Amino acid sequence: MGLDFTHCAAHWTYSGFGNFRRKLAACIGMNLDDMQGFGGDIPFENYDDDIIPLLDHSDCEDDIPPDVCKTVATRLKELVRNWPDDYRDKINALYLAEGMELAHQQNEPLEFR
Repeated sequence: MGLDFTHCAAHWTYSGFGNFRRKLAACIGMNLDDMQGFGGDIPFENYDDDIIPLLDHSDCEDDIPPDVCKTVATRLKELVRNWPDDYRDKINALYLAEGMELAHQQNEPLEFR
């Protein structure tokens, strides 16, 4: 059991996805645990970064619209670029970015399952 997505083979456990998003947030100078919805009181609107729709998203349902997928995918690839190539989170992040690009091309939302 865990988190899967349409359009790609990315897969995380729920706790693993939370840790992954904490690492992404740290890349943009954010402590995810300080944010609204994650135990803190800082609104996501305080940050202007293309990765925000992935960080400020339910980890078990809903979707990301196709127009947003393209910008999130581009930013996701930038943020994990220097992570070790054999790092599981980087591998999954690249799968997720590819899935987002495919969802955008097909004009379909990327669904979290």
